[in-house]
Amino acid sequence: MDFRDEFKDSTIVITGACGVFGHWIATAFAQRGARLCLSDNRADALDALAADLGATGPGHIHHVTELTDEASIADLVSTVGAEWGAPDVVINNAGIYPSGFLLDIDAAEWDRIMDVNTRAPFLVAQGFAKAMIAEGKQGSIINISSGAARKMRRSVVPYCVSKTALDRLTKGLALELAEYGIRVNIVEPGFAPGSKVSDITPEHLEAVTGSIPLGRQSEPDDAPNAIMFLASSLAEYVTGTSIAVDGGNSIGSLAVFQAKKKAL
Repeated sequence: MDFRDEFKDSTIVITGACGVFGHWIATAFAQRGARLCLSDNRADALDALAADLGATGPGHIHHVTELTDEASIADLVSTVGAEWGAPDVVINNAGIYPSGFLLDIDAAEWDRIMDVNTRAPFLVAQGFAKAMIAEGKQGSIINISSGAARKMRRSVVPYCVSKTALDRLTKGLALELAEYGIRVNIVEPGFAPGSKVSDITPEHLEAVTGSIPLGRQSEPDDAPNAIMFLASSLAEYVTGTSIAVDGGNSIGSLAVFQAKKKAL
């Protein structure tokens, strides 16, 4: 299914819209005629993305959101409410992936990671869920997580902790919002370097790509296809679940510790 008619004129909120996955997600929904609320903390990048997608006319929203600021998140929710009412779909995509050993990072860095990756999705989901409930809208909330929620990695422990917490938060929201017909799910995308806010070294890039069972990095349609499925009527009985779209990266290692390295 290409979801060609599923999202025409639907209202979709996307945080972190100017990032790698945000751009891919926004593009997928724009191609299917959705109305977009593009949220990011970079105003210039938002303008460029909106122009690239043709999402500059009436019915589209661009919001410069600072996700570490509760007031800014509240303004995002109220801005969308004034323009659209409750949205149909909310995608908590924004996230940061800084690297550092636990003995090296300070409390401010820990707090920043938790604020963006866990606290902000809670506040965004809470605000829009209240709007959906007030209008009797059975909407969909999709949190973008990571296989790091289930697989600990040295030097990115705070990120792993934040995504594990997001997994628990998603299931809790799914439980508490089910009575209102609001579904809450997770998509765990695969490895896609290129973020402007989370630097990845060439050595990291080579090591991670080489360990992915299906042998490649994430491509533009991979995660959006799963997101559109969860947001669609095809998934009307799906809530509180996670879909990993990562080429098998989170299930284990390709390393072989024996002389014979391949079968057959």
